[in-house]
Amino acid sequence: MRRLALLFIALCLSVPALAERKQSFGDLDVHYIAFNSSFLQPDIAAANGLVRSKTQGVVNISLLKGGKASNANVSGEVKDLVGRSHPLSFKRVTEGAAIYYLAQFPFTQQEMLRFNITVTTADGAAHSIDFNQEFFPDR
Repeated sequence: MRRLALLFIALCLSVPALAERKQSFGDLDVHYIAFNSSFLQPDIAAANGLVRSKTQGVVNISLLKGGKASNANVSGEVKDLVGRSHPLSFKRVTEGAAIYYLAQFPFTQQEMLRFNITVTTADGAAHSIDFNQEFFPDR
């Protein structure tokens, strides 16, 4: 599981155009990244119940409150440019002190996708994150 954390950190650091993808709400920092599932190593994908495919993406959300991993209820959807929507079903992954929320989604061609994510913290506060990202099917 340490490899999973290292993979996600590496993915975050390897995409310069997405240098730091985070949104802050007071002392809560929500970090997010979306990528092709084929970037995952087969053993990492299998260990987390993720499907590796040239037309499947993964969105990863992590929350830090006061610098420490925080629990939340994470939900959302992804839309293509013509408005077709796909709900995101997040599952919680805990690795030591780290907590991640992972969801998969399909895409069929090179396209810009819009993500609408809602993070509801233990105190009931809901925070919305919206971002766009272009995806390319692997060949």
